[in-house]
Amino acid sequence: MLRQGVSCLSISTGAVYDTEWGPDKWNPDYRTNRRVVVATGTSPCKAECPAHIGIQGYIKLASQGRYTEALELIKHENPFPAVCGRICSRQCESACTRGDVDEPVAIDDIKKFIAEQDFNKDNRYVPEVKHHYGNKIAIIGGGPSGLSCAFYLALDGYKVTVFEKQKALGGMLTFGIPAFRLEKDVVNAEINILKELGVEFKTGVEVGKDVSLNDLRGQGFEAFYLAIGAQIGRKLGIKGENAAGVINGVDFLRKANFNEEFKLEGPTLVIGGGNVAIDVARSARRISVLQVNMYCLESRKEMPALEEEIDETLSEGIVIHNSWGPDRILTENGRVTGVEFKKCISVYENGKFNPNFDENEKRIVKADNILLSVGQAIEWGNLLVDSKIALNPNKTIKADPDTYQTDEPDVFAGGDVLTGPKFAIDAIAMGKKGAISIHRYVHPGQSLTIGRTKRDYRPLDKANLVLEGYDRLPRQKAIQRDTKIFKESFVDSRGTFTEEQVKKETERCLGCGATVVDEYLCVGCGVCTTKCKFDAISLVRKYDAEGVELRKIKPAVIRHAIKRKVRIAVKKPLKFIESILSGERN
Repeated sequence: MLRQGVSCLSISTGAVYDTEWGPDKWNPDYRTNRRVVVATGTSPCKAECPAHIGIQGYIKLASQGRYTEALELIKHENPFPAVCGRICSRQCESACTRGDVDEPVAIDDIKKFIAEQDFNKDNRYVPEVKHHYGNKIAIIGGGPSGLSCAFYLALDGYKVTVFEKQKALGGMLTFGIPAFRLEKDVVNAEINILKELGVEFKTGVEVGKDVSLNDLRGQGFEAFYLAIGAQIGRKLGIKGENAAGVINGVDFLRKANFNEEFKLEGPTLVIGGGNVAIDVARSARRISVLQVNMYCLESRKEMPALEEEIDETLSEGIVIHNSWGPDRILTENGRVTGVEFKKCISVYENGKFNPNFDENEKRIVKADNILLSVGQAIEWGNLLVDSKIALNPNKTIKADPDTYQTDEPDVFAGGDVLTGPKFAIDAIAMGKKGAISIHRYVHPGQSLTIGRTKRDYRPLDKANLVLEGYDRLPRQKAIQRDTKIFKESFVDSRGTFTEEQVKKETERCLGCGATVVDEYLCVGCGVCTTKCKFDAISLVRKYDAEGVELRKIKPAVIRHAIKRKVRIAVKKPLKFIESILSGERN
């Protein structure tokens, strides 16, 4: 049965340890392989979250109305809770144990509510700067990963400067995600906290063109974090895609987000089935005078876009045509007239992307605008000129997977340039990890690996859980604003939980992060319970015993050691006999 409660840890002491210690009981690589692993596993939401946020903790704090403390706990791992509360991929909810009972806890909606409380305050929560090191650090790219790295370096008191080639900050948060999913005021409000922490921003500056890495070194910058993102769209490589009327999805979103007069005349086709393609189609629907249709290789079940976003797309009157791939773009006098599609039989082969088509089943669809959203690519420009930094065949950067350090020791990288296109929360998590590496690098004598904890979380084993008897509290749903109005605008129609809804939804959390710490290593001092400001740890008395006075410790230890050795010696033949008897029975 799952144990409910506030505690993340339940510590017990006093049991007799009579196991002989050998090489299997210690980790010879402890200096470079310190892993955060609880033997029994941790809450699935925390394990699944790329940033490993203490989700169970902030849900418990929110249930008690301690919203500022909940926000503080979130910002230990994620400086952008308001952003992620609107656009996160919700991997935590996919793993939520409550989903095995009825529906997952609405984790992101709770996080969104917590962030909203901060927005409504006269004085917003700004974390306290811990140190004042003063070393100059340059962040190249003002997207989620670069901003995250800047946030955590600023908390340590570094002089951080973010260089962004666009005129506005936020990267794809600003230029790639439509305002009806993420209003720009929200992005700017989160970035303002970085400004209050002393981060300097230089927009409209392209490193590699306006200034080089060597120039910045000459200005006293001691380390760099490259996070320019995957900012250009991929092409299809088919006939006609350079014709007038063919627009890359990323470029289209940039125009649609910042050009109120930008319109699409005539029928529009969106090619692609991912989340970006969904954003492109829904944006096109708002600025197009005629019908918008989507065509993608994947079947409805295979579409990589999130299910709820697909549903929202369909509700807006956009038609999705599954299992069709473009064969060629039709043109006349250099302008698009339509697309010839062929039937896609399968998209993957042995788990790899390798679409197969029925060449005998084709269709021609007329269109005046083709919006391509089939993936994103990285454009390095001259950023890496005269450097030793190497790239992979897909143009991602080569860097140490644990430290993010490149072949230039003072240059680190993260976000999409390291992994390829992923979700914002992945980029944010890498930003913090990059900040830890840079913090270690700029201090002489520090190692990037020794003593560094690897956050290797794993979820608790759900195989033997007994989930009968739990309540059936329904999942709360935020009240939508009038969708008929908002379907025609770029204003976010999604509402935010009321405080009453938050109280009801936080009650649904099963508190499944509770576990038992190794009782033989804990000495029961209780300091951990006083140091944890979030009340996440509780100390439970299991054995009623008192410690030994200092002057009596040596005799007590000797007696304990002798008794322990005797017990081990007695148990050895017993275990040997048991093994023989067990072998005979088998």
